[in-house]
Amino acid sequence: MTRSAPIEDINEDNLVVTKPKTHAAGVEAVVVALDRGIAQAGIARTARSLLRLNQRDGTDCPGCAWPESQGHRKTAEFCENGAKAVAEESTLRTVTPEFWAKHSIAELATKTEYWLGNQGRIAHPVVIRPGDTHYSQISWDDAFELIGEQIRATVPDRTVFYTSGRTANESAFMYQLFARSIGTNNLPDCSNMCHESSGSALNPTIGIGKGTVSLEDIHQAELILVVGQNPGTNHPRMLSALAQCKDNGGKIVAVNPLPEAGLFNFMDPQTPKGVVGKGTNLADEFLQIKVGGDLALFQALGHLLLEHEALVPGSVVDQEFVAANTDGIEAYRAARSVIDWAETKKATGLDRAAIETVAQLLVASKATIICWALGLTQQPHSVNTLKEIINLLLLQGNFGKPGAGACPVRGHSNVQGDRTMGVWEKPKEAMLAALDAEFGIVSPREHGLDSVDTVDAFVHDRVDVFVSMGGNFALACSDTDMLEKAMQRVGLTVHVSTKPNRSHVMHGRISLILPTLGRTDTDDKHPSGRQVLSVEDSMSVVRTTQGRLDPVSEHLLAEPVIIARMAHATLGDDHPVDWKAMAEDYDVVRDHISRVVPGFDDFNARLKTKNGFVLPNPPRDTRSFATDIGLARFTVSPIEYLTAPEGHLILQTIRSHDQYNTTFYGLDDRYRGIKNARRVILIHEDDVTELGFADRDMVDVISTFRGVERRADTFRLVVYPTPKGCAAAYFPEANALMHRELVARESNTPGYKAMTVRFVPAGTAA
Repeated sequence: MTRSAPIEDINEDNLVVTKPKTHAAGVEAVVVALDRGIAQAGIARTARSLLRLNQRDGTDCPGCAWPESQGHRKTAEFCENGAKAVAEESTLRTVTPEFWAKHSIAELATKTEYWLGNQGRIAHPVVIRPGDTHYSQISWDDAFELIGEQIRATVPDRTVFYTSGRTANESAFMYQLFARSIGTNNLPDCSNMCHESSGSALNPTIGIGKGTVSLEDIHQAELILVVGQNPGTNHPRMLSALAQCKDNGGKIVAVNPLPEAGLFNFMDPQTPKGVVGKGTNLADEFLQIKVGGDLALFQALGHLLLEHEALVPGSVVDQEFVAANTDGIEAYRAARSVIDWAETKKATGLDRAAIETVAQLLVASKATIICWALGLTQQPHSVNTLKEIINLLLLQGNFGKPGAGACPVRGHSNVQGDRTMGVWEKPKEAMLAALDAEFGIVSPREHGLDSVDTVDAFVHDRVDVFVSMGGNFALACSDTDMLEKAMQRVGLTVHVSTKPNRSHVMHGRISLILPTLGRTDTDDKHPSGRQVLSVEDSMSVVRTTQGRLDPVSEHLLAEPVIIARMAHATLGDDHPVDWKAMAEDYDVVRDHISRVVPGFDDFNARLKTKNGFVLPNPPRDTRSFATDIGLARFTVSPIEYLTAPEGHLILQTIRSHDQYNTTFYGLDDRYRGIKNARRVILIHEDDVTELGFADRDMVDVISTFRGVERRADTFRLVVYPTPKGCAAAYFPEANALMHRELVARESNTPGYKAMTVRFVPAGTAA
């Protein structure tokens, strides 16, 4: 029997702190996953959804972008957090017009994201107009007519089309086509806030903004560095791949400010040793680095590798590969010829001996993969840090051979596919020219707004219409307080959503919430019958996804249908794009994609193969690099790291184990030993004393950036094994501390891992 939505909200006074765990997964993870599913959807619906999750001809998990095996797949091909994501989507709880009539916007504004998200699936389209205090039901026809009127009443540059990584390839393609048909490249997406730094580093150095490894490469690697990443919570299925690497004799180095459980031991509940509690030891070495110290670390490793090469020529550098495929080795060699070890220690917090141990592992390895996630991408010097990773990989020829390469680990399940489909504010001319030729439109060439630019546009009242295809923009972005106030001044906000969230409450003067089908829902209201969508994972594999659950409401529409009807209502019958044909049969969308997007030739036929298909990847496939000079680039960057003035710490944001981006499944950060509360600051025991506080003190947090302060009140200090001088707080509660101009250079990614903060006793003036 399912349990009803929670009535009570988070009570931060109920905080329970226990000792952090040293292993991830295990039987407990299975129990938690099943309990959440049954509570939301019941036994039968939970079983139907989970047994099809990540299976061939099944549903691609909305929980992350980790790939599936091209060979044998387990019956339970999912992790705890994937099961939680599916439970949230397959829930039988519904948010009806009666819910909106009962709860005013003023009341909903006092609720946390945990309470809002746990109310259930939105069952009807609703609207709020100037002067209204509550959302009320609206017909689909009237909703689309309202959207068309509002978009036509403004200019293209004052419309913004945001999307999250949940959106499938076909939906993303139609969405960007709609925006460009109107005349704007204002297409911010969640990639702007996470792995934009990766693309900004990879494209100029290796000619592609994606990773260059396969799942099989992870299994075959001799050495894997897992850097700035917490796979136990954010990509749990990666643990199985790391365990297989260890079983094959590979070694793993973990580099992270926090000692996360998933970096140390994996108890696979589908194996005997995982059930009895032994598990697989993962990290052979753990470098507990200071937040922001990774650039200095990789420069030191480069220095040590070149030093070893000088002593034993040919022992480290792949001379043939470097000579044939790269440019800039001499400048790199000169830059890394000397090192200031005292400054390296200051930047990283690491002893020289620990760094030298990892350097020896690199020297010994003939096939190395370096993985990273948001711990590296959300700092001012992120792009240079990632370029240093590429330097190391190039030095030893770790491209285009088994078990080697670069591996940015994406979070959202199709965030990589959305970018492939053209959801980008800085489109390439080839993409736009292909769109224009295929559809008879004239796409705008001027670059549009990314996510950070959009926040700034909101604050300065340069947005009239904001359309969000999934996501929770108000809560996910920096400068939360200013953004929320600004969003309420916009003429129209449109949210294509499955469940209530904070953005629905911080709405424009007119606001629409359009309920859509989820990944697990059957999409069969089409003349051609049941439809199938596609997604692209972190390793460039394109495969199908289709739901088989009965939708909880007859009033839900699929995303491609919503996009097509918005476009038709805006652009009219005379527009050259046949939106109706694409909405009725997704094969039509894929035929268009096959003629516009490179690598998707014969899309429909190839998608029907057993495992889908892999997109071309020159560095991996042919050891070729499509940069402007046709060669991979070594680059040189100065040393750079984060420092805080006296009385301050460097704060990074993190996710809890019961969380997926801005969605909270529960209040148990089990691996870190934090339960029932979220407004906490993890802080080193020496720092808490030196700053004049004690463990569990309540504080207000004040950040400073270029002399400007931001404030977030009522956090509790929790002593935790962080590096001295560094602290951590949960995203998105700490987003209010983020100044929107604190970004990574080149990529414009928010600096969520680079905030300078101080504390004052709760309730006191600054």
